[in-house]
Amino acid sequence: MQILNLISQQSLNFGISFNSNFLEANVLNIVLLLSGLIYVLKQFLGSILLLRQEKVLFAINESEERLKQANIRLSESEKQLVQTQIVIDQIIKEAKITAEKVRQSILEQGKSDIERLTSSSKASIKFAENQIKEQIQQQIISLALKKVTIKLQNKMTSAMQIKIIDNNIIQLKGDIII
Repeated sequence: MQILNLISQQSLNFGISFNSNFLEANVLNIVLLLSGLIYVLKQFLGSILLLRQEKVLFAINESEERLKQANIRLSESEKQLVQTQIVIDQIIKEAKITAEKVRQSILEQGKSDIERLTSSSKASIKFAENQIKEQIQQQIISLALKKVTIKLQNKMTSAMQIKIIDNNIIQLKGDIII
């Protein structure tokens, strides 16, 4: 009480005073009004806050569900990536094997072409050698015949010619009788 009196005396100095009579001061009316407001606003604000809380919880649940789905899609994508990498590795492996087979085939074809060309070249060289040998033999025979003919013409007498003709006639008679 003394505190209230001190406050009321102090407030007289400032022009504001404290009325210690509750009935005159309408304190009871203000308290009733405040409690009524609190009761009414509590239900109104409580329902708004409850609605807001439900929306927030729904948004959180929805976000968690989307996170789960995103994680599922991520794991599926990672699996697909691994499978794709396996397929790519297989394709690369098969491409290397195919490239090696093609290279080997080209090498074998090249070897067979070289062998064919070599044998063809050898055959051409052998044929050319044989032709050259025949030409040389023909020239040697021709030269030898010319030389013999020249010697025979120089050494041949008419008696020798008659004797040769007679021998040839005798040989022809023997061939005809047989």
